[in-house]
Amino acid sequence: MRKTMFLAVLAACATVLTACSTDEEPNTLSRKEKAEGFVLLFDGESTDSWKGFKKDYFPDKWVVEDGCIMFNPDVDGTGGDIVTKESYANFHLKIDWKIEEAGNSGIFYLGNEDADFGAIFFTAPEMQVLDNEKHPDAQLGTNGNRKSGSLYDLIPADPQNSLGAEVWNTAEVIHENGHVKHIQNGVVVVEYQMGTPEWNELVAGSKFPGLNPDWANVPSEGKIALQDHGNKVWFRNIKIKTL
Repeated sequence: MRKTMFLAVLAACATVLTACSTDEEPNTLSRKEKAEGFVLLFDGESTDSWKGFKKDYFPDKWVVEDGCIMFNPDVDGTGGDIVTKESYANFHLKIDWKIEEAGNSGIFYLGNEDADFGAIFFTAPEMQVLDNEKHPDAQLGTNGNRKSGSLYDLIPADPQNSLGAEVWNTAEVIHENGHVKHIQNGVVVVEYQMGTPEWNELVAGSKFPGLNPDWANVPSEGKIALQDHGNKVWFRNIKIKTL
């Protein structure tokens, strides 16, 4: 019992330290990250690595504010999801996010702009970004698979360790040859393998075949994307390395 309690305390401390670390020199690479080959997808000022989904420009409602890329629905002009200009196959993505109260957004990967769809979710898996306490989507789906950190509508984040709305959370996605990990606030919360019979069965029981009958056949390479879901959301410390 004492050992179990000790390990639980260590895990809690690790989560707190991870959360605090997001306040230290945002949008920079540590010496270790540089040595490992990470590059910045956002330096706190320039959006040159990004564009609108199926657009050749950066949408107006996505603004740079206080060293963050922010979606602000109150700004006039164009919106929509934003995607990286580059495509990625095997990669390790790191990103910090903060969502407004009752807000919803998402981090997508292996997205496809070529298909005849108007948003990234028609083709790409999503690591959910959500206020679990006040957004109704948290109570939908199955076993919490629409809550923060989950593979949206497919696999619930376990443990569910979101720090909540209006505070910074850290997220990581690691993809290598169809094997994927979601890491939320320093803890692996989702792990799965695409292309297996289990994967096909999982997708068949979700909402996605009704949106795109070929959704289960996620491409091996694609765009990273951030979602316009109509709510204020902030992203920073966006880093990636190829594997």
